Amino acid sequence: MTTQGDEEPSLPLSPPYRIEIEALAVAMERSGTETNGVADHLDPARALGRVAIAAAGIGIFDWDLRTGVLAWDERLLEMFGYDRETFGGTIESFDAAVHPDDVPAVHRAIREAIETTGEYAAEYRVVRSDGVTRWVTARGLALPGPDGTAVRLLGAAFDSTAERDHEVRVARVLEAMPTAFFSVDTHWRFTYVNSSAEHLLQRSRDELLGQDLWDLFPEAVGSRFEKSYRLAVETGEPVNFDAYYPAPLDAWYEVHAWPTPDGLSVYFLDVTDRRRDAALAAAAARRAQLASTVAVELSETLEAEQAVGRLAKLVVPVLADWSVVTLVEAGEPRRGPRLRDVGSWHVDPGRRTLVERYATQRLASLTPQSFLSRAARTGEIVIVPGDATKSMLEVLVPGEASELLRRLDPGNAVVLPLRGRGRTVGVLSLFHDRGRPPLTDEDLQLAADVAGRAGLALDNARLYKEQLTLAEGLQRSLLTKPPSPDHLQIEVRYEPAAEAARVGGDWYDAFLQPDGATVLVIGDVVGHDVLAAAEMGQVRSILRGIAVATGGTPAQVLGTVDRAMRTLQTESIATAVVARLEQTPEDLAQHRTRVRWSNAGHPMPMLLHADGTVEPLKDGKPDPLLGIMPDAPRHETEVVLERDSTLLLYTDGLVERRDMSVRDGMARLEALLAELAPKDLGLAELCDELLTRVLPGRREDDVALVAVRLHPQDEPRPPEAGPVEVPPDVPDDPAAPEQQA
Repeated sequence: MTTQGDEEPSLPLSPPYRIEIEALAVAMERSGTETNGVADHLDPARALGRVAIAAAGIGIFDWDLRTGVLAWDERLLEMFGYDRETFGGTIESFDAAVHPDDVPAVHRAIREAIETTGEYAAEYRVVRSDGVTRWVTARGLALPGPDGTAVRLLGAAFDSTAERDHEVRVARVLEAMPTAFFSVDTHWRFTYVNSSAEHLLQRSRDELLGQDLWDLFPEAVGSRFEKSYRLAVETGEPVNFDAYYPAPLDAWYEVHAWPTPDGLSVYFLDVTDRRRDAALAAAAARRAQLASTVAVELSETLEAEQAVGRLAKLVVPVLADWSVVTLVEAGEPRRGPRLRDVGSWHVDPGRRTLVERYATQRLASLTPQSFLSRAARTGEIVIVPGDATKSMLEVLVPGEASELLRRLDPGNAVVLPLRGRGRTVGVLSLFHDRGRPPLTDEDLQLAADVAGRAGLALDNARLYKEQLTLAEGLQRSLLTKPPSPDHLQIEVRYEPAAEAARVGGDWYDAFLQPDGATVLVIGDVVGHDVLAAAEMGQVRSILRGIAVATGGTPAQVLGTVDRAMRTLQTESIATAVVARLEQTPEDLAQHRTRVRWSNAGHPMPMLLHADGTVEPLKDGKPDPLLGIMPDAPRHETEVVLERDSTLLLYTDGLVERRDMSVRDGMARLEALLAELAPKDLGLAELCDELLTRVLPGRREDDVALVAVRLHPQDEPRPPEAGPVEVPPDVPDDPAAPEQQA
């Protein structure tokens, strides 16, 4: 029994020596043994027992309650610091050695044992004559006389100072450490609780010790706590886990529990703040990731609807449970801007169709006082007041949209304008389901930042579209429709770059010279911008004018153009191929045409023969680009074309890109022409198929293409070649001999 309630808390003791008090008393009664250890005769069993008791350091006492004589053995005398002469053999001698503070508690334990003729248990301090204080643990039994009242108190005691010191040290450590600790026995009753555990569990030791864990903390039943504790006890293995305990504790705990022979020991920490900080950090990371993702996603496309359509999905669930994105487009002056929903998303896959349907119906049902209209009109953030469903129904005309809104049932909402350069280009509507709190100031700032990025992306898309339309219009205005001379079919194609700023210097041309010869031109002014397109128009006009006015050969035309550019100080540099299709009477008779060409630093033309073979038209000697060496001589090369042959001229955008050189691209084009030859495609189909197979989805450069196919002259013009269209002052094509007869 512990007598020092004001001392350090005592841990449950598991003494190393268990004394069978009743057996000891019976043995002493039968033998009449004097407990001073001076027995005359001991049988072997009793002798062995006494040896064991002595070896364990246990002293024996016998107090005769009738005579008052208290007998101790030698070990007990030594423990208390007495000898035979100094020990008086009375209870007063015992009291004199016990620490004064412990005497009342020891007397209570003795009195209770005597009154009940039951067990005696005490733990107390002994102050020896040499001044040393020791702890003693005593156990005993009160024996009744014939009348049933106690006549003797037999027992034993041992020095428990070492154990007590160890327990005190452990208790001091447990009390001093900031980590909460408690232990429970095998019946789940609290056996120890340190001060930190008292604080975290919001209960005192007196309320906890000896009480059932599950009764005091019913919310733990069936929770992670109970499952983990029982698992540790069943398996004998420690467990570690984090778990939340609801009000009144309302906290998250990090728990480490391990089983012991006496029950379960538990260390635990309140990690609520840590988890909250981690949650805040995770939320901040999600917000930062959202801002980054929006910037990347919206910059990947310059198609306005694609850009904002992605936004509706990006903001869910970080900023909303569901959202709708609206474009604001120019409308009629009297009716104001036109609104068009282009994207929606819901965090719940099962409700996305519902949101999508609502987005298709709501605009037609909005009144002029709607929150959406206000945000689009004022360019300011609009927070829907009160209950979002109720407030929004007040600005919706009754119908399908209002019924859909009731099913969606948002608890709160906010509408943000998407601002471009001085104008509102869209609106982002964010909705929260019931139970989710409104956006915090920090979240609202993030939403405004996202809306700003989206507005700028929308405005960029608008400017891009305008610039692309302007550039393409300029480019195409300079590229005229080709002629359709008899038995020649000419097809032209022009594909602008994917970026509006790269529209520039590629051009094609096809026209007739005064003598009736057909001239094909392909060229590329250095540069990829609107200025290059303007310079291209100038060079193209110069070349066309010189070729028609002089009727010169390809080399003569290119030489004259080069010198004219110097005289006009155009400062342009360009590549070009000029090819002239001509026919002598002998060629006419043999059903063939000659093509003569001159190349100013341009990719070589491709010739697809009637038999399906492909021939790159190589130059004998390369000539410089236009605008570099105006006085350099120009060379020509000539080849004879059979009927049904196809001549293809193209710019480098068809055969060059960042991951492919011009040489590799030309080899690829040659192989593709050979692959398509057996398909017997019409000329228009051939051009389209080439562009489809060769061009990437996002083109880095303009592509111009001009192709001519020679149809038989002794047969009617094929329908796919279209009607004959030539200038009125150009002579007719010479008829075939059989047609002249």
